[in-house]
Amino acid sequence: MRILLWHVHGSWTHSFVQGGHEYLIPGPPHGIGLAGRPWRADEVRLSEVDADVAVVQRLEELSQVPAGIPLVYLEHNTPSRPAEQHPLADWDGTLVHVTHFNDLMWDCGSTKTVVIEHGVADPGPLYTGELARAAAVINEPVRRGRIVGADLLPRFEPIDVFGMGTEQIGGRGDHDLPSLHRELARRRVYVHTARWTSLGLSLLEAMHIGLPVVALACTEAIRAVPPEVGAISTDVEELVRAARDLIEDPALAQEKGRRARDFALARYGLDAFLRNWDALLKEVIG
Repeated sequence: MRILLWHVHGSWTHSFVQGGHEYLIPGPPHGIGLAGRPWRADEVRLSEVDADVAVVQRLEELSQVPAGIPLVYLEHNTPSRPAEQHPLADWDGTLVHVTHFNDLMWDCGSTKTVVIEHGVADPGPLYTGELARAAAVINEPVRRGRIVGADLLPRFEPIDVFGMGTEQIGGRGDHDLPSLHRELARRRVYVHTARWTSLGLSLLEAMHIGLPVVALACTEAIRAVPPEVGAISTDVEELVRAARDLIEDPALAQEKGRRARDFALARYGLDAFLRNWDALLKEVIG
């Protein structure tokens, strides 16, 4: 298949373009193109696109898909409030959610909805846990504040926070994916503090790497983080104690990290993700 899609969510796209298709990504002025990513994909001019199907991820892209190309709409985000009506409610197309929680919470009316859970290109069992510190990945923690649990981070000290804009809170800043994975692997435990968000791919990547996880039991995290890989709770003090125990016990952290990797490979492996997308896109093409 020749698949048209925009570069919107870099980590998700990194997994999606691992399939055996031709991926067409609009460059300026209609998109950012590859933006330096080493993907097996072609940066194209939208006016010259010849595609079999399009994966649309923002409302403004709907009108940019050339006439005659069938499409699906991919919704990455959780609604701002439970049961918020989706902008494409009662649409005659197919809307794809990345988590069951998002499908539950968005009011999509009569629109056909499908859930295709995340899949992660396995970075490998990189975990060393050599640094007795926690790690978190949060983009723009100052702007997003309580939504991503930025206020909770000091309770998990010592912690290193990675992501765009984290320099404002003394964090480690943005990293390309390989170097981020290497840095996470050196920390002993991964902390997921988001109160209200779609399921962060950095959490799943940390589990693939082999980090144990402590996570707030919010949104889709309750499906993604079984207790045996670390701890999951709405009691922050319980999570703080669990993180401290893992930092102080490298053998325990390594064992729970192995369980995290096994679970992530089984639930969020790349093969099922690509297979489910292939089946849906073939159905849409008809």
